[in-house]
Amino acid sequence: MKAAELAISPFAATGKFSLFLIGEIGRIAIFFFHGLFTIFTYPFRISNLMDQIYFIGLKSIFVIALTGAFTGMVLGLQGYYTLVKFGSEGMLGPAVGLTLIRELGPVLAAIMITARAGSAMAAELGIMRISEQIDALATMNINPIKYLFSPRLAASLISFPLLTSIFDVVGIFGGFLTGSILLGINSGIYFSHMEAAIVMDDITGGYVKSIVFGALVATICCFQGYYTHTRKEGFGAKGVGKATTSAVVFSSVLILISDYIITSFLL
Repeated sequence: MKAAELAISPFAATGKFSLFLIGEIGRIAIFFFHGLFTIFTYPFRISNLMDQIYFIGLKSIFVIALTGAFTGMVLGLQGYYTLVKFGSEGMLGPAVGLTLIRELGPVLAAIMITARAGSAMAAELGIMRISEQIDALATMNINPIKYLFSPRLAASLISFPLLTSIFDVVGIFGGFLTGSILLGINSGIYFSHMEAAIVMDDITGGYVKSIVFGALVATICCFQGYYTHTRKEGFGAKGVGKATTSAVVFSSVLILISDYIITSFLL
């Protein structure tokens, strides 16, 4: 009897995990659509939205610009020494531009925003949950999801594409600094070849990715914080810490997975 139970247990564990995963995906989907729907319902909390745009967008500009600059400089340096082997160093501009606009710009910008703003969103909502502030909002007949999640979701959908644009532009000039000023590639060749190689579909694809990443990061981080009290690891400060860690890890992994899926459709 014990041997039969041991033989069945891996299948039971797999089924239990599958049911748990499907349930969590369903809860996250309901949470997202509830927040998305309440963005367009009265009353419109413009001040909350502006506060979140300031926090997620404006306060992330420095880290986005710094990361973009060094990413572009590294791409320019590595790209030059790769292309020069084939006598194609004049194509450094398109290589840097396409890499940033199509892939690295949206992905790295989203991961950096997750590390700075996403973790803060999860921690803030988690602390509000364990201190019963969310329950107090419900008691006062204020929809907690509309008040707490919807402004963060809307601000992410607005801020992520704009920050991605800053990342791309700064990264392109970082590649120009390395490739043209330091390594001697003609600046006209750098930008003219880039202009010829990059089409609007490349830019649109990068924006599509950034919008999807914004929705993912805001939803996962706010969901983890909002439901901190349901975690098995414990309630209180430990639960908030676990929720914040899970928010950053899950968001980063989903950014990479969704990047592959979106790229496979856009190519």
